[in-house]
Amino acid sequence: MRDNILRRGRFSKTPEEKVMKYTTSLDYDKEIFESDILCSIAHTKMLIERGIIPEEEGKKIIEELKKILEEGIEALDLDPSLEDIHMVIERELIGRLGEDVAGKMHTGRSRNDQVATDIRIALREKVLLILKKLIDLEKTLLSLAEYHRETLFVGYTHLQHAQPTTYGHHLLSYVSMLERDIQRLLEGYKRINISPLGCGAMATTGFNIDRERTMELLGFEGLIENSMDGVSTRDFILETMAALSILGTNLSKICEELILFSTYEFRVVELSDVYTSTSSIMPQKKNPDVAEIARAKLSTLNGNLITVLTILKALPNTYNRDLQEVTPYLWQSVYTVLDTLDMIEGMIKTLKINMERMRELVGSNYSTATELADTLVRECNISFRSAHGIVGEAVRRAIEEGKDLADVIEEILERYNLKLEREKIERALDPMENVKVRKVIGGPAPEEVRRAIRSFYTRVEDYEKDVENKLKKIKDVKKRLLE
Repeated sequence: MRDNILRRGRFSKTPEEKVMKYTTSLDYDKEIFESDILCSIAHTKMLIERGIIPEEEGKKIIEELKKILEEGIEALDLDPSLEDIHMVIERELIGRLGEDVAGKMHTGRSRNDQVATDIRIALREKVLLILKKLIDLEKTLLSLAEYHRETLFVGYTHLQHAQPTTYGHHLLSYVSMLERDIQRLLEGYKRINISPLGCGAMATTGFNIDRERTMELLGFEGLIENSMDGVSTRDFILETMAALSILGTNLSKICEELILFSTYEFRVVELSDVYTSTSSIMPQKKNPDVAEIARAKLSTLNGNLITVLTILKALPNTYNRDLQEVTPYLWQSVYTVLDTLDMIEGMIKTLKINMERMRELVGSNYSTATELADTLVRECNISFRSAHGIVGEAVRRAIEEGKDLADVIEEILERYNLKLEREKIERALDPMENVKVRKVIGGPAPEEVRRAIRSFYTRVEDYEKDVENKLKKIKDVKKRLLE
């Protein structure tokens, strides 16, 4: 074991190995390895520019940091006694340049502001990758919705037949909820992409550093000005994890409906063999395993969020080592979402749609009853509540007597001295006519679905440009720092 640059001054004893393993963060510090190098390069550049360290020595530090990055974390001695990746990199640098040179890199900063900065650098890029996958899923759903603008489908409330709709309209409900997830992540990105670098341990530093310069070098859009808040806050992590939990809930709904609608009882969709499995004993089975596993994995997002909320909820201000235990749950949630988005887009892209079965379902079980009541209101000049009662009675009698609803409604209307032409009754009971008349904003009418798709596409293009611009800025930051 090499010299422990962290403990050699204050402590005379090295912790037991089990203590070091228990307290180290190195197992998951790989997520911030690159961002820690970038952070150190930016900090060193600023130190040179402010004349705090000699230019020649600063340049040597930067060149060796670049080499460490190129060689990768695997080339480092991940000694748990050093606690974290920051000290591992610094000790490696000292081993290459000597302490008189490399030891100057940490001038004017603390691990407290360093790690807070590293997490933000790493997280902002991962959030943008999630957004890219979300946007791709939105475009896949929009393409499928366009194809199924006129594919009749029955809508459900309480999982009972409700009213006729189209499968395109149904798919747009997914697009609509996922758009809010995109908006939440983009909004949260603003609070991720602000710099705490320069806050020091909790009270900044006596060195004449330039916080705005490191902010600029690292591509941040603002500063956390209060140094105590800068090192202690992890609310940007909470906000991200909360947004991911909401996204997970929405994705879980999609998985649930893929599972439900692929059952024999529904038979309206069929999942590709790629995303299903069979039974070890029942050879006829086609089980929606990927959707089921996704549904379960997405549940862990909620548990991770509650864990982090609980860790943070009673901490005193500024830095506490408890904060180290937050990030593993963050990265777990991030990767769960990234992986699951791949699975769901794959399932949607390869989905087989049983349009004949959809037409069969929408034509049964009186899903057009609402339009029949609306027609009575329009044509017979009665209140909706009266029409509701008349149609309800007609449905009950049709079920009890095994008669056609059109025949029964004619009998009942005659009793009430109301007249409605048979043609208008049959039109009201026609599922496609039900759909066509519902052309208000957000309705299932094919023309309205087409308008909605165009509107969604316009906004999705804006989101995509925004994400690409942010990714380009991050790429440019890396390029400038590493040149």
